Amino acid sequence: MLRPLVILVAVAIAAVPAPSAAAQQPRRTPPPRRRPPPVAAQRIPTPRSVLGFEPGDDRKLADWPTLVRYYQALAAASDRMRYRELGHSTLGAPLIALVISSPQNLRALDRYRALNARLADPRGFKTARETDEVLRDGKAIVLVTSGIHSTEVGGHLTPALLAYRLASDTSLATRTILDNVILWLVPSLNPDGVSIVTRWYNRTVGTAAEGTDPPELYHHYIGHDNNRDWYAFTQVETQLVVDSIHNVWHPQIVHDIHQQDTDGSRLFLPPYLDPIEPNVDPLLVDGVNALGTAMAWALAGQGKTGIVIDAVYDAWTPARAYQHYHGGVRILSEAASANLASPIDLPADQLATRGRGFNPRERSWNFTNPWPGGRWTLRDIVTYQTDGAYALLENAARYRDRWLANFLTVEGRAVRGWKGWPYAYVLPRQHQDSVGLATLLGILHRGQVEIRTALHPVALGGQRFPAGSYVVVLRQPYAGFAKTLLEPQRYPDLRLYPGGPPLPPYDVTAHTLPLLMGVTAVAARDSLRIALSAPVEPPAASPGSPGWAGPEAPRIGLYRSYVAPLDEGWTRWVFDTWKVPYVPVVDSVVRAGKLKDQFDVIVLPDQSPHELFDGLPREYPAPYTGGLGQEGVEGLPASPSSTCSSLCATCLREWPTTSSTPQGRSSGSSWTRPTRSRAVCPLSPSPGTKAVPRSRCSIRVPRASWGATRPMRTRCCSQAGRCIPSEWQAGGR
Repeated sequence: MLRPLVILVAVAIAAVPAPSAAAQQPRRTPPPRRRPPPVAAQRIPTPRSVLGFEPGDDRKLADWPTLVRYYQALAAASDRMRYRELGHSTLGAPLIALVISSPQNLRALDRYRALNARLADPRGFKTARETDEVLRDGKAIVLVTSGIHSTEVGGHLTPALLAYRLASDTSLATRTILDNVILWLVPSLNPDGVSIVTRWYNRTVGTAAEGTDPPELYHHYIGHDNNRDWYAFTQVETQLVVDSIHNVWHPQIVHDIHQQDTDGSRLFLPPYLDPIEPNVDPLLVDGVNALGTAMAWALAGQGKTGIVIDAVYDAWTPARAYQHYHGGVRILSEAASANLASPIDLPADQLATRGRGFNPRERSWNFTNPWPGGRWTLRDIVTYQTDGAYALLENAARYRDRWLANFLTVEGRAVRGWKGWPYAYVLPRQHQDSVGLATLLGILHRGQVEIRTALHPVALGGQRFPAGSYVVVLRQPYAGFAKTLLEPQRYPDLRLYPGGPPLPPYDVTAHTLPLLMGVTAVAARDSLRIALSAPVEPPAASPGSPGWAGPEAPRIGLYRSYVAPLDEGWTRWVFDTWKVPYVPVVDSVVRAGKLKDQFDVIVLPDQSPHELFDGLPREYPAPYTGGLGQEGVEGLPASPSSTCSSLCATCLREWPTTSSTPQGRSSGSSWTRPTRSRAVCPLSPSPGTKAVPRSRCSIRVPRASWGATRPMRTRCCSQAGRCIPSEWQAGGR
């Protein structure tokens, strides 16, 4: 049947007149319109191409400069992400972020930021039509943070895998995420710690110390407490992320990637245990519950086991949940750890038998498929973390409209005011500790709380406060943040069982800034009925003293144990902030004696006697083992009759007054806590100095950020005859 058709076509062609010579020239067709080349996996640098290994390989970690080079290369190659440097860390490393979305969304970032800002403060909407347009056009804003606790090393590498997947994958699921979500990815909230831990791990691989924690804090000042700083804002890393991302982009979802102990669940996801802090909007609690459970369900569908919800972690404090008071949900994930990057073998019978809210060995409603035990590796960690983050992004994309609508609802309720809440808090300007008041107001201001002043005197509860007093009205988008920091906390009376002992809290239980700062804040139940100013900038907080310098400055030695207690770092932060000169003193210096020739005052941060005396175990290389030892104890004689005693911040766990050996220490390696001891570690005055009477003064070394700040009463005096002045106290009080 085809042959006649071929002949017919040939005849038709022959019948067409021959073209002219000019027409016989080859016809130049216009070049096709250039389209942007598709994002192809081969164009995008893999993590291995820069790091030199696949993230998750056993015993392989990358330091921060190497990771930064990868993120720069990735952003340069992909039109789906942009590289941003937010500032510099405590030790000067770049603190970076990647903003990831579709190319079209990235070209319109300023527009989407403005749209989301309108949802964050709905007071600017004039009509329902305006609101509907913003909800229709806006994108879900998600912030993913990682690596704040640097020994949780999966968090060093998971962001690289997640960023690569979003840059290279062409699946419908990834395209849907990119079209509907603007992701801010902060690969490490503690860049300094990435390099500290990586250098230590690489140094000790193949030795007895492989997999141990480094003999220094992994945040220069506050170590593990850097994730308790989300309402005090004491550290530069916290400030940069709050100022550059939280307060500018107002994310609906924040996902914070962590690791936990080795012998519990393989992964924790919300819901959180009770108690939930009462100023968190119920709709946010619902969102946390729904999203955490959806992530757990998605991972279980992939065959992952050992996932627990509604266990271990609560949502009581703003110290680690800034976004709960700013319209968004905080999703914490906690993957089980290995020995840093070294694998572990953990049979089922070595799993913990009891956890907060579940048993790691038994199936329950919130722990439906226990992990059977076996080998647990860094690759397991980064796989759980990466897939969990991807599941979160899928949810944010699929329910973009719901996340935006609920975000608007939460902020709208805050603006209208909650039933039963005070109308405002009044903070008198006069008769207040000026540093404490300025610090408190500065915290509120950084948290985007509007602060006003009274234009007339305020009569409240039988008291009269002068014009100029500060007023925080609880009819504003972030009223919940103000209220939770200004009111006294009442931690609920939770029991292990009815009539039984108290259920221990997870950690921080109180965060009342007026009590911490020594400031008066009075709740006004009803409208003040006076004129208020527009929002004002708070006064700057500055030290009450210019610091010590010159020949009169006491020679302060700050003992720095290689066990690296948090209080040592906080003490350094206090000293550096308030310009107190000091010299770090390590074990070998104390053991060498003759401290009085070098120092007038020795500061011993709060630490257990066992850690002080014994230090790190023998697995560690020199010079990190041994602690103070007997020689060091003899270099710190406990003589309550000395005329010049040193500053000791060890509360009730110090050396005894009757012996130079820590009370309770036996001849073996075990340790029994002393039943009675005294915080006295005096240094005798050097020849030619005038003996001065002992004085008492107080210094506050914050622990767990400001949320657990407590006074540490110490005997202290310098050979120059001056006590540390009381105005040199963190927060002024």
